[in-house]
Amino acid sequence: MTRAALPGSQFPNGNLGKILPLAMFLCATFVLPALAQEKEKLWRTLSVSGRGVEITPATLAQVSLGVEIQGKTAQEVQQEAARRSSAVVAFLKSQNVEKLQTTGISLNPVYSYTNNVQRITGYAANNTVSFRIPTEKAGTLLDDAVKAGATQINGISFVANDQAIAAAQKQALKEATQDAQQQADAVFSALGFKAKEVVSIQVNNASPPPPPMFLRAEAAKLADTSTPVVAGEQQVEASVTLQISY
Repeated sequence: MTRAALPGSQFPNGNLGKILPLAMFLCATFVLPALAQEKEKLWRTLSVSGRGVEITPATLAQVSLGVEIQGKTAQEVQQEAARRSSAVVAFLKSQNVEKLQTTGISLNPVYSYTNNVQRITGYAANNTVSFRIPTEKAGTLLDDAVKAGATQINGISFVANDQAIAAAQKQALKEATQDAQQQADAVFSALGFKAKEVVSIQVNNASPPPPPMFLRAEAAKLADTSTPVVAGEQQVEASVTLQISY
């Protein structure tokens, strides 16, 4: 029995069944080698990770200081803490410090224990702020902040400015990429292979580690002497992973 051609079809009766398998065969002929090439590219790759480290001078001091007040009533200590904190903040603003912000406000009862009985004997209020100042000005500013009303120096660390960190990050990334490339070249040379192309790039990190907080003291102990502040350097690290076909 002869099949009728579809309306509007350009294929003669009986030829459609022959043409479709041929088209499928031609399509597979072109697609399969392409898939094989992609699989071979993924199979024959080398992954290497490079590391870059850049050192930049730490020109800014990141300072955390505060006011702690104790007294008999919550209202009393809160008002005194607010008064002293306002004076400290006004002083810091007059010194044009950078990134000034409140980092903590607390009001807690103070307990005593007598014959295993707990009772409230008073309250303690604590207000803290943080800010940045050029390192060479930090010592004098700490002394003056104590005179303005600060009672605690909670911590100080040293960081580079934002522009220096950004430049160090770029340089560290460049060094990490070069390190990874050199490692790959050494491996290919030892094995007698030839690198073809970089098929994948992963930037793992490019940021400075958190600066250490290493100074904590009661401000009253620093009031009678000038506070020495000596900065150091900040290290910026970067890691890059390359996947190279061969």
